[in-house]
Amino acid sequence: MSQKGSKEEKTSSHRTELYTEVPSTCMPIVYSPDYNITFMGLEKLHPFDAGKWGKVIHFLREEQLITDGNIVEAREATEEDLLVVHTRRYLNKLKWSIVVATITEIPPLLFLPNFLVQRKVLRPLRTQTGGTIMAGKLAIDRGWAINVGGGFHHCSSDKGGGFCAYADITLAIKFLFERVEGVSKATIIDLDAHQGNGHERDFLDDKRVYIMDAYNRYIYPGDGYAKRAIKRKVELDWGTEDQEYLQKVELHTEGALNEMRPDIIVYNAGTDILDGDPLGGLAISPQGIIKRDEIIFRAARGRKIPILMVTSGGYQKRTARIIADSIINLHNQGLVDCDSAAGAVGPSHVPLMMSKSVSAAAALSTH
Repeated sequence: MSQKGSKEEKTSSHRTELYTEVPSTCMPIVYSPDYNITFMGLEKLHPFDAGKWGKVIHFLREEQLITDGNIVEAREATEEDLLVVHTRRYLNKLKWSIVVATITEIPPLLFLPNFLVQRKVLRPLRTQTGGTIMAGKLAIDRGWAINVGGGFHHCSSDKGGGFCAYADITLAIKFLFERVEGVSKATIIDLDAHQGNGHERDFLDDKRVYIMDAYNRYIYPGDGYAKRAIKRKVELDWGTEDQEYLQKVELHTEGALNEMRPDIIVYNAGTDILDGDPLGGLAISPQGIIKRDEIIFRAARGRKIPILMVTSGGYQKRTARIIADSIINLHNQGLVDCDSAAGAVGPSHVPLMMSKSVSAAAALSTH
C-alpha cells in the first residue's frame, strides 16, 4: 500500500485499493467506462448528460492527447473507503430506492428494486468517487491530476442531493490528510455554478481547509448554514458574462492562494456556468470556460502547488467537447505535461485502460 518515491503514507488507516502505484507511462488522468450511467433511458429524465465522461475521453483520443493505454482506470470506492467520511446510517439509507431517486432527481428510480439502482446508478457514482480519491494521490505525486468525473459537491457525510450521492471531494482530502505525510492543508476552489454546500458542511469547523466558492447566488442550494465555511465567497448574478467572471476568478484565486498556501488544491471545474445551461443561469462562453481553467492551473502550477481537477456539473450536450478542449489547451499551454511522470516509480497495481505503452501508441493514429 505504501509507495516508494512518493510521500510516505501513514499506516493507521484501513487497507484500500485506491492508493496504489502508477507506472511512468501513465498520465494522471483518471477514468473508467463504468462512470457512464445508461439504464433504459431513465438517465435522460435528469438534465445531466449521464454519458458525458466517456465523450470527453473520446474527444481526447480523437485529438491524440491520450491513448487507451496511458490513462489510469478508476476503481470503485468500497464501503470501507466511503466510511472514512460517510456515516454508516447514510450509506444504509442508499439501500432504499426512494432515497436514491430523491438524491439523483430521477423519480422513476423509486419503483426499481435497489439491487438494480445500486448496479446501474450508484456503482458508477462510487467508481467516480474512487477516481477522485485516486487522483488526489496522483496530484501529490505528479503535480497535477484530472478525474474526468466526480465533483459531487452537494453531498456531505450524512446527506446527498443535487445528483450527488457520495462526498468525493471531502473523501479525497481526508484520505490525503490521513495517509500522506506533509499534506495538512487544502484549498477547494469551487467554480461550478452552484454553491458547494456538501464539502462546506463537512469542513465547516476545519481550519486546515480553505474554501473559495463562486456561484449563482439565486439558485440551488442556497444553503446559508454551509456558507459559513466559505472563506472567499464570490456570489454572482443571473447572466454574468466572461469579462466580469474571469476578472473575479483571477482576482479571488490569487487572493485565496496568497491568504493560505495549501499542500493541495481541489478544483471543482463545473461547466454548468455555460451560457444556456438550464440550471446554472450564467452566460459564460466555451472560450471563457477554457480560459477559467487555464487561470486556475496557471495559479497552481506557478506556485508549484499540486492540483486535482474534477469535472462536476454541466447540463448541455456540448459540455463534453468543452471539457476536452480545455484539457487540450492546458496541455498546449504547458500547464499539464502529458509525457512526464515525476515521482512515480516501480510497477503498477492500478489497471490501465489497455496494456499499450505510451511510446508504442504514440506512433499510431487514435482516430
